[in-house]
Amino acid sequence: MVTGLAATDAYRLIAARGGDPQFAIIDMRTPAEFKQGHIAGAELIDYYSPDFKAELDRLDRGRTYLIYCRSGNRSGKALKMMADKGFDRVYHLDGGILDWRSQGLPLVQSH
Repeated sequence: MVTGLAATDAYRLIAARGGDPQFAIIDMRTPAEFKQGHIAGAELIDYYSPDFKAELDRLDRGRTYLIYCRSGNRSGKALKMMADKGFDRVYHLDGGILDWRSQGLPLVQSH
């Protein structure tokens, strides 16, 4: 299943799967964007990094992922890459962190 989710649905998914070792949240923004605020528990894989495709290849295809970026553009492209690489349990945050913020959902900051 490779599907898009609205921010409130993604929030519910995180609440339901929190603590599950087979579930991961991946932020595909830059390190500077990540530091400004990200979803709690998210791992950073910078879409613009020269190692981006190699980092995707290292991910366990058996896990379930929620991916996002700022607006949904970068993570939307990554969603297609992941589907092409055989990932079949990927959720995409439609509208990215912008939609998440607009819904007043919680973010954490890195220092």
